[in-house]
Amino acid sequence: MMKIALCIKQVPDTTDIKWTEHNTIQREGVESIINPFDLYAAELALKLKAEFGDAEITVFTMGPAQAENMLRKVLSIGGDNAVLISDKKFAGADTYATGLTISQAIKTVLPDFDLVVCGQFAVDGDTAQTGPNIANFLNIPQVTYVKNFIEVDEKSLVLSRETDEGIETVKVKLPALICVLQDSYEPRRPLIDGVISASKKEIKVLNMEDIGLTPEQVGIKGSPTYVSKAFRNISAHNAEKHFLDVKDSVALLKSRLTELNKK
Repeated sequence: MMKIALCIKQVPDTTDIKWTEHNTIQREGVESIINPFDLYAAELALKLKAEFGDAEITVFTMGPAQAENMLRKVLSIGGDNAVLISDKKFAGADTYATGLTISQAIKTVLPDFDLVVCGQFAVDGDTAQTGPNIANFLNIPQVTYVKNFIEVDEKSLVLSRETDEGIETVKVKLPALICVLQDSYEPRRPLIDGVISASKKEIKVLNMEDIGLTPEQVGIKGSPTYVSKAFRNISAHNAEKHFLDVKDSVALLKSRLTELNKK
C-alpha cells in the first residue's frame, strides 16, 4: 500500500488580516479557507491514489481547533484519515518551526510514509519554505513547482515541474516530498455521501508532547526568524481609467508627459 501524507493549511478568508503582538497572523476566531494551492495538492494526491490503486491518504494540518472543519472537507473528497496538530505552544511558529512540528507529526502517525504532498505556496505568507523544511527534517528528496505526475510505482514517481525555462520531467525515488502548483484542472468538490462519511470520521489530535517536542523547539521560542514589522501596503497613486483608441491614447500620454516635464 502506498501511504501518502497530505499537508494542508488554513488561511484567512479575508483581506482584513489581524496581527498578534508578535506580528504574526491571528488565526483563532478568524474565518478561514483551505489554502488554494493545497486544493491542487489534494487533487494530485487523489489522482495518485486512483492511479496506484492500493493507496491511503492521511491529511495533516497545524492550527487551532477550528481547523478540524477544513480537515473534514478534504476527507469528504477522498482523504482517508486526518490529523490535527494543535497546541497553544505552536502559536507564532515560523516556517522552520512549522516544518519541524509537521515532520514530527508525520513521523509519529505515519512513520512508513511513501510520499508527502504539499502546496507550493501559502497565500498568507507566500514564502514556499514550509514544504522544503518538512523534507529537510524528514531527510528525504524533494521536488518543487510540480504541475502533475506522469508515472508512479512502488519505488519512484515521474513528475512534470515548471521552471523558468519551461516544463521539466524529473524522476524521484520514494519516499519523497513534492510541492504542487496550480494547474489547468479543477480540484474536485465534495458530494453529499462524502460529506456524511467525513462527518463520522475521527480526527486524531496531537499536541506538543504527543510528537516529542519541547517548548524551546516550537512556536515563537523555536523560530529563528521573526517579523519585525507588519503593515498593509497602501498605494498613494491617483489612478485614472480611460477607454480610448490607440491614437487618443498616444495623445493623452504625450500630454501627460509634457505636463510632468514642466514640473
